[in-house]
Amino acid sequence: MKRLLNHTTLVSLIILFSFIISACRTGRTSSGDDGNQTETLDKARVEQDVREFVYPLPTSFETTEMLNRIGASYILTLSNPVSNVERYLTEKSKAINLGIYSTDLSYASTYNQRQATIDYMNVSKRLIDALNISGAVSPDIIDQIEANQDDKEKLVELITNTFYNTYEHLNRAGRGSVSMLVLAGSWVEALYIATHISEDTYQNKEMVAIVMNQKSSLNKLLSLMEVVKDNPAIDEVMQQLKPIQRVYNSIEDGAITERQLRQITDKVYVVRNQMVE
Repeated sequence: MKRLLNHTTLVSLIILFSFIISACRTGRTSSGDDGNQTETLDKARVEQDVREFVYPLPTSFETTEMLNRIGASYILTLSNPVSNVERYLTEKSKAINLGIYSTDLSYASTYNQRQATIDYMNVSKRLIDALNISGAVSPDIIDQIEANQDDKEKLVELITNTFYNTYEHLNRAGRGSVSMLVLAGSWVEALYIATHISEDTYQNKEMVAIVMNQKSSLNKLLSLMEVVKDNPAIDEVMQQLKPIQRVYNSIEDGAITERQLRQITDKVYVVRNQMVE
């Protein structure tokens, strides 16, 4: 499976490009300010091209791994049932729930839930096919995941690359708005799980920190969606997410109150249920 550039690769390419530019500059006489300006513009253009389709948000694995590290239990009923896939007939609902199921896949694999991992990979693959982006994933991805159930590091790599490749494939195909819907679904499901995994979230400082960590991701997501908000599906999702953003923005000095946490919990519950219906 083709793997999208990660941050280490990105840095390496930029350093390599800088070295090439320096070598070229050393091997010729100065051509004045115009030449220097051209080199600067060319370098900026290459750096932009390298970054073009880098996955813009933390993957849902970051949230589920944090939940696992602090000892939060795995609760299957928090995930969107795979049987619900029959409901998703529009491009919007397929894309959003591909994002939701991708988080459920991360959640299951993080907690070594073997059957749930296979089930959520199967249903994700089904939506990938329905969205006509089968080229984004390896044809034998299910077999690879089954074969690596006991190798968590490899399993995380396979699933994460599926996220990256799907995002890249959609954007290269000029379907950036669909990729935004996938991201939105994934973000909502991660926050939904984080806020509903315990009835005493506010009493656990680590749980509160996980919820607070989602603020920057939400702001980034809405900023990305702003570019394609002329798309009615994007605008609808933005309107669903903005009430959650307003609660986050009302938090002063990073000190969330129990009332504010409850507001976030309630609002994400409503949005998530609207998305999976």
